[in-house]
Amino acid sequence: MKLIAAMSGGVDSAVAAARAVEAGHEVTGVHLALAANPQKYRSGARGCCTIEDSHDARRAADVIGIPFYIWDMAEEFHDGVVEDFLAEYAAGRTPNPCLRCNEKIKFAAVLDRARAMGFDGVVTGHYARTEIGEKGKTLHRAVDHSKDQSYVLSVLTIEQIQGAIFPLGDTTKVDIRIEAEKRGLAVAQKPDSHDICFVPSGDNAGWLRDRLGSEVGPIVDQDGKKIGEHKGAYTYTIGQRKGLGLTVPTSDGSPRFVLKIEPVTNTVVVGAREDLAITTMRGERAVWCGPAVTNQVEQGFVQIRAHGAALPCTYYFDGTLLVATLEEPLLGLATGQAMVIYDGDRVVGSATISETE
Repeated sequence: MKLIAAMSGGVDSAVAAARAVEAGHEVTGVHLALAANPQKYRSGARGCCTIEDSHDARRAADVIGIPFYIWDMAEEFHDGVVEDFLAEYAAGRTPNPCLRCNEKIKFAAVLDRARAMGFDGVVTGHYARTEIGEKGKTLHRAVDHSKDQSYVLSVLTIEQIQGAIFPLGDTTKVDIRIEAEKRGLAVAQKPDSHDICFVPSGDNAGWLRDRLGSEVGPIVDQDGKKIGEHKGAYTYTIGQRKGLGLTVPTSDGSPRFVLKIEPVTNTVVVGAREDLAITTMRGERAVWCGPAVTNQVEQGFVQIRAHGAALPCTYYFDGTLLVATLEEPLLGLATGQAMVIYDGDRVVGSATISETE
């Protein structure tokens, strides 16, 4: 096949590209320039949007022996990921920008452009697997569950999964670094990217204040009594306990937790830990990674954080919302997060949490 290898400048994408070449594919390396001015994002090895990363990707392509290009995706990234991130926080939700980047950039804009240029698909260094069986080509967890990235790939449609190739899904990260050393790739021991790539300092709250303002507002208890003030409701997260700055303590000295963020009134509501417990979640914008979910109640697992546990649940689709009910209550669930349904290690689909109870 004729493939584009998305090369971030890290060890995983470099080894993925090398494996695709060894498998007999015609591979072209591409680095995505996600900022018109990379210096306003990150420098160093913390992100995947820097000038240093583009140089590392080019050197890796030279070692592998494949053509290499840089594609300017700055406008698409800003509109589809950064602006979405700001809008979600302004609305009182907690988004996951890595899901939006996979959805709108790596497997929408890139795959669309690749196919328009005559390529058959896109190779990435994500830790996930695909299988072909009775349900067609489906998305599955990686063998290395500690590095599994199927959660952030759960926004891929069936058509996008058809064009996605994940060569690392059957290998552990430790072995990938060893393989990179043997291949002579200089990025073999390069640290993994982490945090949010477009927040230069890693200070998410400060970055949001700079763009959304620092309007002072009340922190109230569940009875509406003011017990503190904040400098931007969107800088708080559901379940947060530390750094609340409350002026009125509880009678028994027990801690309070953020229960709700109300952007319209710029209010943060706090309460007891047990008030965080939820058993049912509903998600909008459902995406199926295989056969569509019906209104029949099914048994499965739901995961709500990229590195969280998959919890036993029942689930169904009511025609508008994906609904999952947990066997045991869960604390600290925020709207805006992704709920990803699994059938064993197969990704059934995902949705953005819009309601909890």
